Amino acid sequence: MPFPLRPGETQIELQQLLKAVGAADTGGGAKVAVQSGDVSVNGEVERRRSRKLVPGDVVLHAGRAWTVVPGT
Repeated sequence: MPFPLRPGETQIELQQLLKAVGAADTGGGAKVAVQSGDVSVNGEVERRRSRKLVPGDVVLHAGRAWTVVPGT
């Protein structure tokens, strides 16, 4: 599923994306998901919740996938 950045933005932090798509209710929930190894970026487990995501990055969590795309 595409995740468009806001117009003018070039990146988003992983924890912000997880909250925006409803995969985490809070920053604490995003932290737990990431640190437990439940989130991957571009096919590799990612443990940095502040990882900067750019267009083309694919995030996978709990069987759902989001592709970061440029905002319009």
